[in-house]
Amino acid sequence: MSGNYPTYPDLAGKIAVVTGGSRGIGAETARMLARNGVKVAVNGRDQAAIDKVVAQILADGGEAIGVRADTTGSAAIEKMRQEVVQTWGVPHILAVFAGSGGEPAPTLEMSEERWRSVIDANLTATFLVTKSFLPGMVEQKRGSVITMASSAGRLPSPASAPYSAAKAGIIMLSRHLANDLGKFGIRVNCIAPSSILTEKMQQQMPLEQQQQVAKFFPLQRLGQPYDVAATAVFLASDAAAWLTGLTIDVAGGRISL
Repeated sequence: MSGNYPTYPDLAGKIAVVTGGSRGIGAETARMLARNGVKVAVNGRDQAAIDKVVAQILADGGEAIGVRADTTGSAAIEKMRQEVVQTWGVPHILAVFAGSGGEPAPTLEMSEERWRSVIDANLTATFLVTKSFLPGMVEQKRGSVITMASSAGRLPSPASAPYSAAKAGIIMLSRHLANDLGKFGIRVNCIAPSSILTEKMQQQMPLEQQQQVAKFFPLQRLGQPYDVAATAVFLASDAAAWLTGLTIDVAGGRISL
C-alpha cells in the first residue's frame, strides 16, 4: 500500500481512459490509477467536474488530461480517442464506467424514449467506447478493459427496468469480448457494484436511511468509491494477468453468484 492506495508497480507509465471519470467511482478510479503512475484521460460531460479531478491528480504529482465527450455518440468518442492517442499513444487500460438512469421508475409507465435513452447511456455507450479503442489495443496485442455493470444487472432490484437490462447486457457483452479478444492479449472484466456511497447518494439519501440500508449487507456497511476503484486497479494490473471474462460483485456479500 502507498498511503491508502494499493500499489502495482507494473502500472507505472501506462495510459488509461476512464469514462464517467469526473465523479464518484470513476473519479476515484482515475485518482487511484494516477497514484500508480498511470497517465489518465478523465472523461465526462461536465467540464467543471472533469477539471476538478484533473487538478487533483496534477496537484498530487500525477499525469492527467480531461476529455469532455458524450459517450452515446460515435463521433464524440472518436474525437476523444484521437485526442488521447495524439497526446500519449494507444491506451493500455480502458475503464468504461459512464452510465446513468438507475433511478426507480414504474415499468408500466416507461416511455419508449426513456427506455432507449437509458439503454444508450449504459449498454450502447459501453459498446461504442470499446469499439473505438479496441483496434489500437489489438494492434499492440495487450490491454485491460474494465466495464461497469451493477447489482441491478444481477438480481431484481428497485432500479429502473432499462437500467437493469442494460447492466445485465454489459455483463454478457464483457464475457463475449473476453472470449473474442483473449488471443490478442486483451483481458475484459466487469465490475458489478451494489450500494456505493457516492456524492450523489450522500445528497439523495439521509444518514438514517443510509444506516438502514447498510444493515442489509453482511458486512454491515455501504460500499465506498474506494472499494470499486481498488477492484478496477487490480484488474488493470498484471496481478490479474490470468483473469478475464469475470464479473466481480463489489457488493459487501449481498450478492453471491
